[in-house]
Amino acid sequence: MTDASTTTPTAAQQLAAFAVATRDGGLGPDLRDKVTGHLLDLLGNSLAALSQRPGAAVRELVEEWGGSPAATVIGSSVRLPAPSAALVNGTLAHSLDFDDTHLPSVLHPSASVLPAALATAEAVGAGGAQLLTAAAVGIEITCRLGMAQYDAELGNSVFFDRGLHATAICGAIGAASAAAVLRGLDADGICSAIGIAASMGSGIIEANRTGGTVKRVHCGWAAHAGVVAADMARLGLTGPPTVLEGRFGFFQAFCGDRFDAKTVVAATTEGLGEHWELSRLFIKPYPCNHFTHAGVDAAMRLRAQGVEPDRIVRLTLGVPAPVLRTIAEPAAEKAHPRSGYHAAFSGPYTVAAGLLARPGEPGHGLGVFHEDFTDEAAADPARLALAARVTCVADEECTAVFPHQFPAVLTAELDDGTTVTERVMVNRGSPQNPLDTGELTAKFLANARGAGAEQAVRDLADEVWNIAAAPDTTRLTRALSAVTGA
Repeated sequence: MTDASTTTPTAAQQLAAFAVATRDGGLGPDLRDKVTGHLLDLLGNSLAALSQRPGAAVRELVEEWGGSPAATVIGSSVRLPAPSAALVNGTLAHSLDFDDTHLPSVLHPSASVLPAALATAEAVGAGGAQLLTAAAVGIEITCRLGMAQYDAELGNSVFFDRGLHATAICGAIGAASAAAVLRGLDADGICSAIGIAASMGSGIIEANRTGGTVKRVHCGWAAHAGVVAADMARLGLTGPPTVLEGRFGFFQAFCGDRFDAKTVVAATTEGLGEHWELSRLFIKPYPCNHFTHAGVDAAMRLRAQGVEPDRIVRLTLGVPAPVLRTIAEPAAEKAHPRSGYHAAFSGPYTVAAGLLARPGEPGHGLGVFHEDFTDEAAADPARLALAARVTCVADEECTAVFPHQFPAVLTAELDDGTTVTERVMVNRGSPQNPLDTGELTAKFLANARGAGAEQAVRDLADEVWNIAAAPDTTRLTRALSAVTGA
């Protein structure tokens, strides 16, 4: 095992060197555009979450804390210290589970990293290109930490298998790396920021099983921790260089005996700056559980072929076997969800929503959107009648692809005895089938439409798309404040 006394750089030191090299060299146009799209997506998701209690509660709390104004809080007229702004904005970003995803680690990296980067960039007066570069570094480090504990045999992250929210614990380190890059720290300083943040990341996912809204704060707390860790490193606090692979380090603490130092160092550091996990991020087109998305796409394709819902006698939804427990069981409850929230985790209901979708209409996003997951929509007799006709089964081909994609096969049996099948093996919004600029903007506009005036929302989108050329974040943060009139 590497130790601080050897000449071989530790994993944290290699990550820090990568961060400095990327800051000095900048991003290529493809990666820059990719991060810009994720920034637009994050702001739209955050504006859509303003009515949710978790974000409002955290905003009220940090306003009680007060402090020197340094960074913009989404939906508030008050500017607060950068860690406080990052806490609120990270909470908003993850509140609707509509944020981006990295597979197969199943991380949501932007929701921690981008709020930390935005707050720090505003605090230090960094330019748009610097913001995007720092965010890219933080997202990449977050994803690599997640991949270091992806177990291909298990088909899952060791973090998740142990009840830990990988997004939160890896995101704290990624957020710290982004903030440290923007603070101008050298490689030693960035390494210390990583070492400090490793003591701050946390996230327990029991709320996924038995309820509670605390999970929505996980990304906010990771963003907050990242900003604080970078500031501590800036002021001279240091972290252990072997913090990741060490005997009492990050992976040992979180993964126990399912940890191998050599393996995790390789997964975390090999090909840094050449192979980018960032390029593998998915953006969700629909505000429901990601496992349901291919079924939604298949349903919309059936409708586009001319399949009328009232002619459907039976629907069979084939999905990866591990997905059934999330979107298909218990069958009676999934066919008749108790609320809009439960509907978002139902394969039968989301197929019904896809068959009744109105893509392209104002406010309907990319076809299935927030209005499909209200309590009223979940009780709609037409949707429930369609959902009752859906049977969910394991599909071998889908299972073989999972979890690198979340595919689905949907077969409709019609009233004349014919069948029509749609097979969706690649998710919409994935690197292999990405949302284009128009689709990203459509999702953003639909997300933000309830937060403010139409023109203000469009102006914000324009500022985001032009952020790479901006000398600082002033125009972006003003446009963000203008949406809500804050």
